[in-house]
Amino acid sequence: MSAEKHGVLDGAVPPAENMRLFGHAEAEHFLAQNYRSGKGHHAILIEGPEGIGKATLAFRFANHVLSHPDPATAPEMLLDPEANAIVSRQIASGASHNLLHLTRPTDEKTGRVKSAITVDEVRRAGKFFSQTSGTGNWRIVIIDTADDLNRNAANAILKILEEPPKRSLFLVLTHAPGKLLPTIRSRCLPLALRPLGPGPMRQAMASLGFEIAGASAEKVFAAANGSVSEALKLVNYGGLDIIAAFDAVLAGQGPVIRKDMHKLADTLSGKDSETIFDFFSELASKHVMGQARQAALSGDLARADRFARLSSAVTEKLTLAGAYNLDRKQTILSLLDDLRSAQAA
Repeated sequence: MSAEKHGVLDGAVPPAENMRLFGHAEAEHFLAQNYRSGKGHHAILIEGPEGIGKATLAFRFANHVLSHPDPATAPEMLLDPEANAIVSRQIASGASHNLLHLTRPTDEKTGRVKSAITVDEVRRAGKFFSQTSGTGNWRIVIIDTADDLNRNAANAILKILEEPPKRSLFLVLTHAPGKLLPTIRSRCLPLALRPLGPGPMRQAMASLGFEIAGASAEKVFAAANGSVSEALKLVNYGGLDIIAAFDAVLAGQGPVIRKDMHKLADTLSGKDSETIFDFFSELASKHVMGQARQAALSGDLARADRFARLSSAVTEKLTLAGAYNLDRKQTILSLLDDLRSAQAA
C-alpha cells in the first residue's frame, strides 16, 4: 500500500525510511518482548509529543514483525533494519502489501494536506484487511496520527478495533491521548514515549547531518523541548527568529510595533509558509496557556480566566482561518492584537 510522504520537514528522514532511532531503548525492548511472548496486544497506542520518534518506532516495529512473522523465533530486541532487505525496501517505498499507513490525505484540487483523516481513508483499512495475504503474514496498520481522525473516521476505526482480523496489528500514534475517544483508548495497549534528553537529541540531529555547538545549541535544544522536528524548525525554518520577533512584538511599545507586527505577519503568510505558520500557531497557543497557568499559580484568578478564554478564542480563530482559507496575514495581525491587549490588561 502506498504511503504518503507529505509533512516531512527539510533535513528529516521520512519515518518509513529511517533506520535509526535514538532515546527509546526501553520502549523498543518492551515491544520486542511483548511480540516475542506470542500474547501481544492487537492495538498499541504510542503516545508522546510530536517529533520525538513515534512514527519511526512504529515503522521500525512493523519491519521487525514483518521480517519475523513467527513471534517465537523473533529476536529479543529491535535491531536497526537492514536498508537493502526486501521488507525494508518495500516499507520505505510504500510497496508493502502487508502495511497500510493511514494519514491525512492530500487534496487533489489544491495540493494541500487535508485537515483530517476522513472516513474514506479508514475504508481503505477495511479493503486492506479483506484482501487475502499471499504470504499469510501479518497485516499492520499505522494510524498517523489518531488525533487527526474526524468523528466518522474515529468511529469507523473503533469498529475494526472491536473485532480485529486475525494476525492484524494496529499501531496508533497520538500527540494528545486525552483527546481521543475513550473507547479507542480502552481497546489499545498504551506505550508512552518521553521527549528526548540532551544526549539522544544530539545523536538524532547528528545523524541528520546537524552538528550544533555553542550558544546556538543551547538555544535550539532548550526551545525544542526534546523534539527533533521542533529542532529542525528552529534550525532550518527560522524558528529562533520567529520566537524572537514574537517576544519583541508582545513586549514592545509605541507605533513602531505595528511595523514589526506587519513584518512578522508577512513572513508567516508568504509562499510555502505552512510549516512556520504552524510553528507560530503552536507558539502562540503555548504562550497563552502558559500565561493562564502562571496567573493561576500566582493567585491572579481574573488574569488566569482572561487568558483561559483567550486560549479558546485563539484556537477557534486559527481553526476557522484554516477551514475557510481566510487571509492569513489578517488572521495573524488580529491574533497579535488580541495577545497584546490581554498582556496589557
